[in-house]
Amino acid sequence: MKQIKVIDSHTEGEPTRVVISGGPNLEAETLMESVHRFRDQEDHFRRFVIEEPRGWDAMVGALLCEPKDSSCAVGVIFFNNCGYLGMCGHATMGLAVTLHHLGKLEIGTHRIETPVGIVSVQLDQGNTVSVQNVPSYRSRAGVSVDVEGLGTVVGDVAWGGNWFFLVDDSPVPLTLENRDKLCDAAKQVRRALQEQGVTGDEGAEIDHIEFGHHVDFGDIDCRNFVMCPGGVEDRSPCGTGTSAKVACLAADGLLAPGDAWVQESIFGGRFTAKYSPSAQQVLGGQKRNAVTVTITGRSFLCSETTLINQSHDPHGLQQ
Repeated sequence: MKQIKVIDSHTEGEPTRVVISGGPNLEAETLMESVHRFRDQEDHFRRFVIEEPRGWDAMVGALLCEPKDSSCAVGVIFFNNCGYLGMCGHATMGLAVTLHHLGKLEIGTHRIETPVGIVSVQLDQGNTVSVQNVPSYRSRAGVSVDVEGLGTVVGDVAWGGNWFFLVDDSPVPLTLENRDKLCDAAKQVRRALQEQGVTGDEGAEIDHIEFGHHVDFGDIDCRNFVMCPGGVEDRSPCGTGTSAKVACLAADGLLAPGDAWVQESIFGGRFTAKYSPSAQQVLGGQKRNAVTVTITGRSFLCSETTLINQSHDPHGLQQ
């Protein structure tokens, strides 16, 4: 029997499963090459860890890797029910709390290598983690798409570690009772983007849809809903989505550097984000005025588990 040790956590309600041991050998020159090897040769492992009957659709996996950059404490590849993610904010928080639990990260600041760049985490007492994300920016503003059943929907295309289409005026009220309607609307928007050829830079697929609604009461600035690539809603406010949102706010002059932006999901989880301007750099083949966003949230351990694969299990680790 093959055994795979994992630790599960949640960040503001969104689950993360960190693979501690038993993962495939993905040695390559770069972490992105390791992702390609994972996808092309070992995708059965992703399905075994994350899909039913051992996992579920909302779960994000994190495979520990040796970092290519010696300044980093660890490297990580993120994956979900339909494939691989460049970066995942909530899972980075879960990873930090998990590694601290294992005695591999002390309280303080650490660098973590992801396939799309190096992020920094500040691990505090009380399960609080701040993630300084990869550079985030808006690629296109005010993009109109014709969506079946919704009419014309206007949003921004932005990068926060993944590609997002961000709609400020949600076509469906942002309440938990509307989660199914929100999922359906987000799927319709994503389908329309594909059919009408709206992409991220260099033709990259926009695989995350974010609906928002600015609020002027209480201690939050925005309520949001994010649909992830596998067609499942994010229980947290989404770390890379919050980064993309803040990049749009910065581009419009609606949020000053260092000011806090509090975003709440329809499930009640909250992230607090701040940004600092970055030097102009070439991103996506163009010079961009990117921002560096730091997101703060809370992660909690759920379980330590040994996944077991029996050779004759029809739902096991099949090539």
